[in-house]
Amino acid sequence: MTASLGRRTAAEALGTGLLVTVVVGSGIQATALSPDIGVQLLANSLATVFGLAVLITLLGPVSGAHFNPAVTLAAWFTGRRAGTGPSLREVAAYVPAQVAGAIGGAILADAMFARPLVRFSTHERFAGHLWLGEVVATAGLILLVLGLGRIGRVSVTPAAVAAYIGAAYWFTSSTSFANPAVTVGRAFTDTFAGIAPTSVAPFVAAQLVGAALGLGAVTVVYGRHPAPARNAVVAPHSERELSPS
Repeated sequence: MTASLGRRTAAEALGTGLLVTVVVGSGIQATALSPDIGVQLLANSLATVFGLAVLITLLGPVSGAHFNPAVTLAAWFTGRRAGTGPSLREVAAYVPAQVAGAIGGAILADAMFARPLVRFSTHERFAGHLWLGEVVATAGLILLVLGLGRIGRVSVTPAAVAAYIGAAYWFTSSTSFANPAVTVGRAFTDTFAGIAPTSVAPFVAAQLVGAALGLGAVTVVYGRHPAPARNAVVAPHSERELSPS
C-alpha cells in the first residue's frame, strides 16, 4: 500500500517549508553580499533551482512532491473521474499543510539570519503586468508537470521543474511565484523575497487562473487521454508503506 496520508501530508508540509526557506534565506544572503539587484536575483534563482530539485528528488517517493496547491488541485481535477489523482480527502490534507509549511519556512529563514520571526512584507507587488506574469508562470508549470506524466517522463521531473522555475524567475515580470502556498508564506517576511499581504490575493487569483489555462493547454496538446497512473504526479512515489526504521 502507499505511504500513509499522515506521512504524505508531513512530506508536503516539510517540502513546501524547506522550499520557502531556500527562497527567503537565499534572498537575505544575496542582499547582504551584493548591492546589485541582478546579482541578488541570480543568487536567489540559482539557490531555488538547486533546492527545488533536491526536495522533489528526496520527498517525491513519499508524497509525489507537489509542494503547491495549484499542482495538487490540477492533479485532482485531471484524475477525479478515473480515480488516478489525489482524492478530495488528500487535497483537504495537502493544501493546509503546504500553506502552514510555507509560513513556517519563512519564519525559519528569518530566524537563521537573526531577523524578526514574523514581520509582514512591505514589498508591494500590485500591478496588472505582475498578475499576467503569474498566469504565465503557473500555466507553464501545470503544462510541464502534467505533460511529463502524459508522455511517461516523470523520472525527469526534479530537473525539469527546477529548470523551468529557474528560467521563469527571469522571463516573467513577477519572478514566478507560481504557487499559492509559497505566496502566502512569503508575506510573512519583510525581506528580498517578500510580498505585501495586500498583494497576496491577486497573485493567488492569477495563479489559479494560470492553473486552469495550464489544464486547458494539456488538453489541447495531448488530448483527452486518461490521466497518468496514480502516484505519477508530480513525482512517482512508493507503492509500499515506508519502513518506520
